[in-house]
Amino acid sequence: MNCFVDTSAFLAVLGKDDENHERARTAWGDLLTRRAPLVTSSYVLTETFAILQHRMGLDAVRVFHNDVYPILTIEWVGNALHERGIGGALAARRRDLSLVDCVSFEVMRHRGIRKVFAFDKHFEEQGFDVVP
Repeated sequence: MNCFVDTSAFLAVLGKDDENHERARTAWGDLLTRRAPLVTSSYVLTETFAILQHRMGLDAVRVFHNDVYPILTIEWVGNALHERGIGGALAARRRDLSLVDCVSFEVMRHRGIRKVFAFDKHFEEQGFDVVP
């Protein structure tokens, strides 16, 4: 079963000072052991790279790119998906719901993915099964 991976999970796995680090490492290990296909979007990658670079530096970006990126299935965001994400964000009328999140929801719905590795409350609010 496919599992979508959010920025919040990537940051928790890589950030030793993240409050969710231990739970994230355990969940990540379980996903890898089960060989669950891991899906994310190009927007999540962009967000993750930017935050990793800002918080942890280029070495963390390099580790992510060399060790994590190769095992991911990437949904590359084109115009149609971007527009559906914008539509979702505008319809939600919430300051705390990002375009990246709304695009993630669209990717998950389009691909029929129910499971998400995330520490972001918005996925649960949208009815997805959140790991851990």
